[in-house]
Amino acid sequence: MEKIINQLLEYVKKSKSIVVIGHENPDGDAVGSVLGLYILLKQMGKNAWAVFPNNVPDFLKWVPHFNEAIFYNNDNQIIEEIFQKCEIIFCLDFNERKRVGKMQYLLENSKATKILIDHHPYPDSFFDILISEQEVSSTAELVYTVIELCQWTTYINKEVAENLFTGIMSDTISFNVNASRPKTYEIAARLLQYGLNKEKIHRNIFNSFTQQRMRMLGYALHKKMKIIHEYATGYIYLSKNELQEFCFQKGDTEGFVNYPLSIKGIRFAALFLERDEYIKISFRSVGNIPVNEIMAKHFSGGGHKNAAGGEAKNVSLEECINQFESILPLYKDILLNEED
Repeated sequence: MEKIINQLLEYVKKSKSIVVIGHENPDGDAVGSVLGLYILLKQMGKNAWAVFPNNVPDFLKWVPHFNEAIFYNNDNQIIEEIFQKCEIIFCLDFNERKRVGKMQYLLENSKATKILIDHHPYPDSFFDILISEQEVSSTAELVYTVIELCQWTTYINKEVAENLFTGIMSDTISFNVNASRPKTYEIAARLLQYGLNKEKIHRNIFNSFTQQRMRMLGYALHKKMKIIHEYATGYIYLSKNELQEFCFQKGDTEGFVNYPLSIKGIRFAALFLERDEYIKISFRSVGNIPVNEIMAKHFSGGGHKNAAGGEAKNVSLEECINQFESILPLYKDILLNEED
């Protein structure tokens, strides 16, 4: 790591224009990591930009300096110009080029140094500098560690801290998953020293439902959740018409996939959402159930051991669910192994 950090320091020292980008459909970790590092670079006197492929959910638009972020789906020409003149591109919270959607060709054709900071498995070897640590809770935690190793902590202010804390809290679901390392809590404690309101951050992330979103959750749990005790599995499925009925907005189903895991004996949960051209799939699990491997093998997706996402194209919602149910017997032993 020391050699990599020294390389990073050298690149940043000689660069004036730096872009920080996150993945398509950014979540709390992507938003917090990107904006946290972006603000820090501005504090260092760099010309910096925070860039995302598309918009973020409404419940994340409160974070400090969000209004300074640029979105490719809104300002593609501006972003293309930035990519042409920047010297460094920090790539946060994604492990493959395709995760930046329509910005992929910009990333691949840019002459800038590409620096990856991420916690997903199997990172792409495309990047010039690769900092990948799967055991950390979140990319935001890893960004803080990099800041510390680079001796940049003097540039951390409340806005940097609040964004990084948001990333950690979001990816750990308020320190309930992927949060067994003492180091995670040590970093969270250091960030809190900047005067953060932890309760407010939690409320903004997890308790800011619109009325329609709350009603959709109630409908999903009552009418559209199926439990298969034989395989310790539960899943929720919503059609395109049902989403429209509840005036669906980006981010409205965030966290829905976790609810089946609240049922005693359920260890594997899934969410299926019918969109215009594909079925969006989310997996969650507890213990040693490797949902990223299951997703990669059957639904061309990926992620972490206990949290993964993917898509199914050219199939109906019913066909996708039938395929999902058909693979459960293949994993019966691991699904029912409660010793882990």
